[in-house]
Amino acid sequence: MTTQRDPFRNPFPQTDADRSAIWEMLVQRDIDAFVTADWSAVAGDFIAENFTGVSGHFQDDPNKYDLAYPTLEAYRDDWVKQAQDFAVGRDAGVYEGDPRDGIFHATRLEEIEITGDTALVRKKFDGHLARTDGPAERMNWQTLYWCRSQEGRWKIAGFVGYLPHIKE
Repeated sequence: MTTQRDPFRNPFPQTDADRSAIWEMLVQRDIDAFVTADWSAVAGDFIAENFTGVSGHFQDDPNKYDLAYPTLEAYRDDWVKQAQDFAVGRDAGVYEGDPRDGIFHATRLEEIEITGDTALVRKKFDGHLARTDGPAERMNWQTLYWCRSQEGRWKIAGFVGYLPHIKE
């Protein structure tokens, strides 16, 4: 018998404090902040110094990736724009039901490699957001984050994101 995953429940036990904290940061806080367009809720989750974000633009070819976010400020500005655009659609009733639920159901973060104070985290999206104005919005990409523990708290140092999602 297969048990169904609870997308709102942290899959890492409290006894695995590091992985549990990383999941809370990259899933729970990130989704809640995004759907409310509240950057201040996640601003403390980043290391600004030397932050780098690479976009894969959903392409298989790494030659098409670029340094979309050379600074945290560049990423923040794009994140806020995307979140505000999403909020406009949500408030206009474009999404059926609560789109937050759809994002949680599409999100998987089950692989975290930790070496010392550094972590490589794989976050995958695979699902749909039902829309009232046409076909469902497909969520199908993945992001590789590198995180660092600073003063006992995990933070995002950079990422390679918007990569095609390859099912295993």
